[in-house]
Amino acid sequence: MLDFYYMLYSAPCRSILMLAQALGVELNRKQVYLDAGDHLKPEFVKINPQHTIPTLVDGDFALWESRAILLYLAEMYGKDDALYPKDPKRRALINHRLFFDLGTLYQSYVYYYYPQLFEDVKKSADPDNFKRIDAAFAAFNSLLEGQKYAAADSLTVADFALLATVSTFEVTGYDFSKYTNVANWYESAKKEVPGWEENWEGCLYYKKLYLSQLPVYGIVFEHRSWLSCPAKNAENSIMDFYYRPGSAPCRAVIMTAKAIGIEFNNLILINTRAGDQFKPEYLKINPQHTIPTLVDKGFSLWESRAIMVYLVEQYGKDSTLYPNDVQKRALINQRLYFDMGTLYKSFADYYYPQIFRKQAPNAECYKKIEAAFELLNTLLEGQSYAAGDCLTLADISILASVSSFDVAGFDFKGYGNVARWYEQAKLETPGWDVNWAGCLEFRKYFDS
Repeated sequence: MLDFYYMLYSAPCRSILMLAQALGVELNRKQVYLDAGDHLKPEFVKINPQHTIPTLVDGDFALWESRAILLYLAEMYGKDDALYPKDPKRRALINHRLFFDLGTLYQSYVYYYYPQLFEDVKKSADPDNFKRIDAAFAAFNSLLEGQKYAAADSLTVADFALLATVSTFEVTGYDFSKYTNVANWYESAKKEVPGWEENWEGCLYYKKLYLSQLPVYGIVFEHRSWLSCPAKNAENSIMDFYYRPGSAPCRAVIMTAKAIGIEFNNLILINTRAGDQFKPEYLKINPQHTIPTLVDKGFSLWESRAIMVYLVEQYGKDSTLYPNDVQKRALINQRLYFDMGTLYKSFADYYYPQIFRKQAPNAECYKKIEAAFELLNTLLEGQSYAAGDCLTLADISILASVSSFDVAGFDFKGYGNVARWYEQAKLETPGWDVNWAGCLEFRKYFDS
């Protein structure tokens, strides 16, 4: 029996409930009342030191981060690989959509609505954050061009995650009808995804609890360059990598390539300050106009952590960086989502407004950095590596983020486990010297 800690109103929780029904997996449901502080009780923190929902316990194996749970359930209990295919390219697209959901689409909801709903002093709607929602839906609409499903020619775990998110936007009152590809996909997914009815029940529950009479903006509620070298050991692949040397996600991909012994045919510098990412030729390969982007013989992929997994699965033969064992892989996935959604996000939320918009430091955002490092410190207790007994993609991704904090001047020596892990990871991770050179490039923003 799988113990599942959740609340029905939570979109991440609802995605797992839908997938469990699709897989025929029975969950022993345990509701966690956040408003009552259930997630902070010692018995729950012992299971999940990040004290978040959803959390899954399978025997003595505990896992959180909903998208990592989705992949674990599909790999462990799927009767076949239809929902998460073994083909590296198909899997890479699914991973991309999951990271896109966490870091762009669902995050746009959090940026705009959560300050109005959940902060102690309710904030008014921010029009700039509303634009993030529009941009996220525009990107999703482009990804769905000519597609019935989110990431393949059939239903996959990506559809489950995105359906939970988009249904939350719908019940909140956001009108995405002008994004016709999204609207068409949504209507189709509602009919095909098992458990849709319970998902919608959770949406209505969420609306009843939090959305009544909330005034929201625009909505009315009812109730080539720095590195260049020829490819090797990549099965004659022709890979172009679009990047900036100072970018932590770009550096993580470069270290991954070094670790599996491949090099890119072309490292193409994208000057984001000059707007290179908005040029038509770049938008053609990445309509989300982000870095890094990989093009492998015509196959385009972005979101750094999806690229890292793809490189290992496609070219890292039997690599311990991302092993076949489902539980080991699930822990790595959890750490990758932690890095994207908590650790690296805390860096971006605190430093980027100061660097790029010349804003004053935000004390509340600084506290989120401290909380992220406190959690990382807990995860590393008694551990030499971030997600197992050897170096994995989790270490590489987190190393890129922590080295950015290092060069920014954040003092994490007080987090003993992190400091110890960091010194070891610098010695063991291939490509550390390239990573640090990129950090020093990024440091120019702080110096200026």
